[in-house]
Amino acid sequence: MKISFVIPCYRSEKTLSDVVDEIKTTMAEIGHEFEIILVNDCSPDKTFELIKKLAEENDNILGIDLAKNFGQHCALMAGMRHSTGDVVVCLDDDGQTPANEVGKLLGKLEEGYDVCYASYGKKQHSGFRNFGSKVNELMTRIMLGKPKELKVSSYFAAKRFIVDDMLRYEQSYAYVIGLVLRATKNVANVEVNHRARSVGESGYTLAKLFSLWFNGFTAFSIKPLRIATGIGCFCACSGFLYGIYTIIKKLVLVDVQAGFSALMSVLVFIGGMIMLMLGLIGEYIGRIYICMNNSPQYVIREKVGKINN
Repeated sequence: MKISFVIPCYRSEKTLSDVVDEIKTTMAEIGHEFEIILVNDCSPDKTFELIKKLAEENDNILGIDLAKNFGQHCALMAGMRHSTGDVVVCLDDDGQTPANEVGKLLGKLEEGYDVCYASYGKKQHSGFRNFGSKVNELMTRIMLGKPKELKVSSYFAAKRFIVDDMLRYEQSYAYVIGLVLRATKNVANVEVNHRARSVGESGYTLAKLFSLWFNGFTAFSIKPLRIATGIGCFCACSGFLYGIYTIIKKLVLVDVQAGFSALMSVLVFIGGMIMLMLGLIGEYIGRIYICMNNSPQYVIREKVGKINN
């Protein structure tokens, strides 16, 4: 069995060598053939220079340099598209995802599961990242139908046929867990250790996390549109009932004055909801337009290494 390790790289010039060394040591113990695909997501430091060096020193390492920062998920898609293994393992470049425990993920796949995600007893992320992970967990459960007991992370292993199905998606808004859940529900968890970050800090900002969440539920779910329809119906019914209440109150209490402030609050509320729904619909239409214009999922500037060339 051949294992393909796909690692999106960003600001990892100080950590990537250790991750690669750990993979090589672990795979020597396990005994499987393997390859490592390092995807530089337009990192501003010397990450790609390091990737070049690693590719020159190892025949089973391929380096890919993206022309601009397309994001972690598009970088993963680029790496998976160049993978040749029977199983693809995706992990981080900062050493927090323990490559020496990949055997646990592979063992779950051998039990018959299609995909195995690493879960962590205690994450060593910052409070901000942990909050982001919880929001992402809630979003994927509500919008994408993820089983409540399934924990998702950036460290996972997938069989070849799942990866091949994921690669049928060629649009610019890639979201890996959405592609996985679209292909299979035969997904398992296995608990691994989560290490503290030794160097630097997470590349995810609040804006990037929000963009990721929004991408997830607009690219792979129509539930937001259904929610918008439900809210619209609720507002319409509420307005109708409020109108009946106002008429009855005027008939019963002749001297009561019609409330200007109440009228304005209702108008502002309904108007705000209409603008929100139109904005949501516009977001979907905008994404359709961008996809129709064949906006690239990623653009490769350069590839280094002897495999897949």
